[in-house]
Amino acid sequence: MATIRVNGVDLGVESFGREEDPLVLLAGGTTLLSWPDSLCERVAEGGRRIVRYDLRDSGASTTKDPENPTYDLRDLADDAADLVTALGAESAHLGGHGVGGMIAQVAALDHPESFSALTLVSTRPVAPGPVDDDLPDHDQTVMSAVFSRLQPEWTNRRAVAEYAAGSAAILGNDPAQALEIAARIWDRTPTSGASVHQANQLGMTFSRIDCSPRWRERLGDLRIPSLIVHGRADPFFPVGNGETLAAEIPEAQLLILEEMGTQIPEWAAGDIANSMLGL
Repeated sequence: MATIRVNGVDLGVESFGREEDPLVLLAGGTTLLSWPDSLCERVAEGGRRIVRYDLRDSGASTTKDPENPTYDLRDLADDAADLVTALGAESAHLGGHGVGGMIAQVAALDHPESFSALTLVSTRPVAPGPVDDDLPDHDQTVMSAVFSRLQPEWTNRRAVAEYAAGSAAILGNDPAQALEIAARIWDRTPTSGASVHQANQLGMTFSRIDCSPRWRERLGDLRIPSLIVHGRADPFFPVGNGETLAAEIPEAQLLILEEMGTQIPEWAAGDIANSMLGL
């Protein structure tokens, strides 16, 4: 674990593999733990240098006020491009999970010289908020079930982990995996404040930033090998979002995992890693 300073902030990073191997940069969604250890290890075994990182206001990255972020989506896209340079690489295969996938799309569009391939997991081609008429929105029944749950005391590690496990089954995820990840996120949260723990666990900060202008209409400009990974059981960004990304990014590959929800499950790590190595 380490931090790297770019654009006036420190970003928490973790590396796998040899420094001399081609770089694969993985944007957290919002923390780097959205990318399972097993997936990172398998890609590294395939001859790649993996660096996964926390977005601003999450994990080990600079955390100021998650409820009132002063940066926007373009700043986060710049972070990704500048990390490539800071890591000593000419370009990188960029991956983004969830909201990190939105950052990855914009980064690849705005900094084409920095990225040689793109992997997007469980994401969509528009910003948080109302979706385009042709895109499926969040499953409202599932969202109501999740957000109607009594929230835990965010400074209580065990309560937070159990809350995550309880939400996992509703979201199509593995409760045991969610329990472990939530506890690790809690351990990596830099302060004891309840609002910071809540933001780290729920990833709410991203919904508060300015994501304009739109980028969906530019997806046809991408000219790099691209992989779209989506779960058929994802109720947060239903699978139609991934299918649309694959249709609008030229020659993108689409990998649909029938039983995957919002998280990358351990059982899918091998298939996803092999597809990423094939780009």
